[in-house]
Order: sequence, then structure tokens, then C-alpha cells
Amino acid sequence: MYCKHCGKEIDNDSTFCTYCGTNLKEVKEENQKAEESMKVDVNADVVESPKRNKRLKDIILALVIAIVTVGVITLAKSCDQTESNNSTPNQTESTESSDDALFPFNDANGKYGYIDKTGKEVIPCQWKFAGEFREGLAWVEDDNGKQGYIDKTGRIVIPCKWKEAWWFSEGLAAVQDANDKYGFINKAGQVVIPCKWEYFGEFHEGLASVRDANDKWGFIDKTGQVVIPCEWESAGYFSEGLACVWDANEKFGYIDMTGKVVIPCKWEYAGDFREGLANVWDNNSSKFGYIDKTGKVVIPCKWEYFGEFHEGLAVVRDANGKWGFIDKTGQVVIPCKWNPEKKEDVVAGDFSEGLASVEDDNGKWGFIDKTGKLVIPCKWNGVEDFHEGLAKVMDANGNDFYIDKTGKMVAELKKW
Repeated sequence: MYCKHCGKEIDNDSTFCTYCGTNLKEVKEENQKAEESMKVDVNADVVESPKRNKRLKDIILALVIAIVTVGVITLAKSCDQTESNNSTPNQTESTESSDDALFPFNDANGKYGYIDKTGKEVIPCQWKFAGEFREGLAWVEDDNGKQGYIDKTGRIVIPCKWKEAWWFSEGLAAVQDANDKYGFINKAGQVVIPCKWEYFGEFHEGLASVRDANDKWGFIDKTGQVVIPCEWESAGYFSEGLACVWDANEKFGYIDMTGKVVIPCKWEYAGDFREGLANVWDNNSSKFGYIDKTGKVVIPCKWEYFGEFHEGLAVVRDANGKWGFIDKTGQVVIPCKWNPEKKEDVVAGDFSEGLASVEDDNGKWGFIDKTGKLVIPCKWNGVEDFHEGLAKVMDANGNDFYIDKTGKMVAELKKW
């Protein structure tokens, strides 16, 4: 998702912590406690690699942390468990139908269940942890620390026997076995890709990134066949036909689905393509900008910090350290006026469902619409992005709530 741990981690580190490299399970647990937003997306654009130089690590870590915060401003309490390991693969945005959306919810005993949009408990609180629903199923963890999947009736459809389980994406979900290896199962719980990989990314556009025993990354198809050799220091996921990769010279570029390099590895940092553009960091100017799919810089590298494009807008930080939003032409459409107490702080999030989170000069969070109008007052100590009509927020006393788009509280998560 603060890595959602980097301190934000998540950008977990990648994370976004962008990849500082955070342990997936921890991200999950924090996300759960923070309610998994995100399982975020800063981007799997950058995946962990022991060969990164210190400067690049520092840059990426800062990005991840910022991105994580940007993508989902982590609730302070969600950061109680952290552990550094591999970078977290990108988590895709949920595609659940808003008509029957369910949200992870914990009771006073720390057990997790699910509520609907009205705050009504639909699935009893009985799990140690619980994730978001993806493609009709949600991963849950039992009291023995094993993970499996339930459907929206609360029925266990895949037994809790895995050391770690992830969301379903394109019909498959990554799982970790007792030997700490990763593979993929289908919705019947059958292992369709053997657990032999050191790490993984979710399936996007028919392919998933994997890391082999030599710490190199490549891509497999849904039969488990390696279709792009494991030769990269890190690899993101395919988005709009391209995937970000990191070469042995510690530069970022992009490959197509045949494995061909279509945008040379020359960037110090590069994110995933979203809405036709990807953010990059230029070493000469030490600034961020955006490229199109030909590799052409279409928004000059002049920003101190950036976000991905969401709903036509991207959050940026100007030379004065203030945050605002630009459109795809690079024009500032929401003035850079949000000013962090510390330069490295992120005080504006991505747009989600028409709203974006912002932090005022008093350190309180609220939400603006696409005109820049504050529609939900800045009164919360922490917030997450809107998802299926609700957003998770935290008050000054550390109490967590779900609110709707009018700012009305619909449910309170219990302390434990």
C-alpha cells in the first residue's frame, strides 16, 4: 500500500515502496489492518534487486514511500508490523461490482469479517486477517496462520493450507507453499503452475513476471511456460502492452510481449504505463516527467515528484515543494498549493472514483473533486482512497471508520 511500508512502505517500498522491497505478507497484514487498499499500486514497475546502487535505492525508496502514500495514505496504525524483503508486486485495482461490494472489517477481538456499503456485517468476523474481494473471491487467514479463499457468502471455497495467498487476477492467484516457493492456483484451488518460483507478479494481459533461482526476472504465460527469458534485474507487469524492466546497468526501459526492448533502458526510474503515459526520472535534470509508448517525452521532466495518471489527472510536486494536479498535456489544472510540513511528505493522493485525498496545513486530510473543490473537509488524521463508494479514514484518537462520498460515517472498525 506507511509501505503502506516504507514508511509509507508501500510504496512499500515500492513499493511503491517502489520498490524498496517489502515483504508481501507484511504488506498484506498491514493492508488488512489498514484495510488493504491497495494493495497497491504504486507500481510493480520496480522490483527488488540486490544490485541496485545506493543512490538509486534511495531515490526509489523515496518514490515508493511517496507513491505509497500517494496511492493510499497509510493509516498510522497499519504500520505496526514491517519487514524488509523483496519488492512488492503491483496490486491491481479491484474490479468488483459496486452492487455487491464487501469490505474487510474487524471487531473488538481483532477478528476480520466483511460489511456491505451500509455498514451491515455480512460475513461474521472470524478470521485472523482478510483481504479484498477480487474476481468474486477473497483470501483469508485462519488462526493457524494458513491462508485460503472464501466467496461472498462467507463459504470456504479453497481451504486454508497456503503459507501465503494473493488476490485473483485473470482467473489465477499466486500462492506460497511450505518451501517458500511461489506458484499459481485456479478458482477451484488446483495448482496450475507449480510452486517453484522465488517470487512473482500478478497476471496482467495474460503474462506474469517471475523471479528464478538466479534472482533474474522474466515472464510466464498461464500454462506456466516461460515466454520471456529470466534475464532482467527486475520486471514490472504488463500494462497497455508494455512492461517496465531494469537491466544490468541499473537503467529502466520497456519491453513488449515478445520480450523485445521497445523503449531503451536509459532512465534512472520508470513507472508503469497508465492511460497511455508513464512517469520517468531524468538523471541529468533530476526531475520527473512523462513519456508516451514510443519513448517520447511528452510532459517535460521538470517536476520534483509525480504520480500516475488516474482518471485523466496526475498529482505532481513543483519546484516550491507544493502539490497539485496536471492533465495529459502537462497543464496544471488544480493549482500546486498543498504544502507539506516536510519536503518529503506526500500531501495529495491519486484520483479514485472522482475524488483525491489532500492534506491541509494542519496535517488533516480530506478530499477534493476534479475542480479542486474541497468536498469532504480536512479533519482526518489518515485516509485511504475511495473504493466501491467508501474510503477508510482515521480520527485523532486512532479510531478507524468507513465514510461515503458525502463524508458520512457508515461503519466504525473496532480497536483491539
